[in-house]
Amino acid sequence: MAKFITAIVVIIIIDFNNDLDRPRVVADTTTRPENLARSFARLMPRGPTLLIIGVLAGLIFPALADGVRPLMAAAIFVLVLGTFLQIDGEAFRRALRRPLVWLLLPAVAMLVCPLAVGFAARGAGFAPELIVALVLSVCAPPSSGTAAVARMLGFDATVPLAVTLLSMALAPVTVPLIAAGFAGLALDPLALAGRLALLVGGAGALAFLLRRQAAAQLVQHARLIDALVLASLLLFAIATMAGVRAQIEAQPIAAATCVGLAFACNLALQGLGALLTPGSLAERLTTGLILGNRNVGLVWSAMGATVSPMTALFFAATQFPIYMTPRLIEMLVRRER
Repeated sequence: MAKFITAIVVIIIIDFNNDLDRPRVVADTTTRPENLARSFARLMPRGPTLLIIGVLAGLIFPALADGVRPLMAAAIFVLVLGTFLQIDGEAFRRALRRPLVWLLLPAVAMLVCPLAVGFAARGAGFAPELIVALVLSVCAPPSSGTAAVARMLGFDATVPLAVTLLSMALAPVTVPLIAAGFAGLALDPLALAGRLALLVGGAGALAFLLRRQAAAQLVQHARLIDALVLASLLLFAIATMAGVRAQIEAQPIAAATCVGLAFACNLALQGLGALLTPGSLAERLTTGLILGNRNVGLVWSAMGATVSPMTALFFAATQFPIYMTPRLIEMLVRRER
């Protein structure tokens, strides 16, 4: 695990050293909030690298992750709200009219992927606990931050947002059914629906009011919204590492197995998404993000005290590929360009 962290740190150092060779624009050095927001928003192109830094910071400094953990719910809300504010309404409605968006991708994400992963893991002879952890992580809807990450990478965030919302609508039905079939767990669909309605409904209603009453101001302060979204992603990345270092130190071999399996599963699902989607490389990679990055926290919270130590360890391990693969995607896109 130490070698893994060292390799990631080396990549980050090289990445920022490469940035030193790029031309810089001299920024306003005043300390007004608007200028601070603009300065932070300029980091958006470096967002994938900053997410890795956030994960590693939370892992290396457990007290930091524990301190940020209470802000996780607020960070998710700001993340979803910021994404709603940045999406073009007409483009969103056009996306919803595409069968790929309103039917195929939600069905693949919420039904095909978890069932395929579950049967593949059984066929490969995985331990029952690992099979349960894999299936429960993949039956979760796409991550709430997927649209923001897509936008950070320069992709269209409309499709990820639409598929994520539709998948969340399916989750109260599909997640309990799959959890019962593969793990024998009884999850409360109403509790799941309530959590999702509070997040999406609250953020959506506030975004609607802001767009209706302050559209011009939203355009004027677009960089501030970018800064808030990036800050929320960074806080969330740090917070997801709360307790992870202790789990790794207590079970180093199991932790290494879970991290390796989490990367393999995430990359396999991203590859499936890229193969399924017609169109440009950006469109294919966007679908990969949707299928690979899952909101395991939703299932985790729904399970409560019934989460086994192995399942909890695997859920924690899934955060590594979620916040590290965007950097790999960014490198791939740069090479293609």
